[in-house]
Amino acid sequence: MAEQLTGLADDRALLGRTSTAERVSDILRSRIAEGYFPPGTRLSEDSIGGALGVSRNTLREAFRLLTHERLLVHELNRGVFVRVLAVEDVEDIYRTRRLVECAVVQGLGEPPYALDGLAAAVAEGRRAAREGDWKELGTANIHFHRELVALAGSDRTDELMRSVFAELRLAFHVVDDPRRLHEPYLTRNQQILQALQAGDRAEAEKLLAVYLDDSLERVVEVYRRRVGEDA
Repeated sequence: MAEQLTGLADDRALLGRTSTAERVSDILRSRIAEGYFPPGTRLSEDSIGGALGVSRNTLREAFRLLTHERLLVHELNRGVFVRVLAVEDVEDIYRTRRLVECAVVQGLGEPPYALDGLAAAVAEGRRAAREGDWKELGTANIHFHRELVALAGSDRTDELMRSVFAELRLAFHVVDDPRRLHEPYLTRNQQILQALQAGDRAEAEKLLAVYLDDSLERVVEVYRRRVGEDA
């Protein structure tokens, strides 16, 4: 916990003079997504509030916001914990991803498309793979899908999927072999990018749908095994 709190203290400057519960929740959401607070971790009001230099009320409001996003859970007489997903949660996350991401690609309109963000995410993934940083490759994969959603040009869709992707990271943190989980999708990201660069959104949508179905099957298989082992 000491290392995590040191990282939060470094984030204190991000709050500036106009700190709000929303900004605190942004910081905590990012830290949860990065794995600083793994699933099942109890979040101490005193320690986190002290590290960020915010009031108890502000922190409780941030906790409430993240509980609403299903990243945290409040347990009576025990405190606030980073949520541990059930298999059904993982399945629902992927159901949402398929609905939204495929619809975004389907609704792109006529090419050319603004694909710089997607290309940068693919390059980020290649760099992580070369360095053998499989956790960072998982982050790059999520960046790819976040940039894909951003092609819709919708703040509301971005907001929705920001929470979905953060929740997805809770599942990834339980996986014991991130290379096996993430590496196969680096090539698939490239294929989707190439289809969009060619202006073939129908092919990109087809590739994406198969991608998400295969990813769901792989994640659920691994997740079910790990959760069963820890039960």
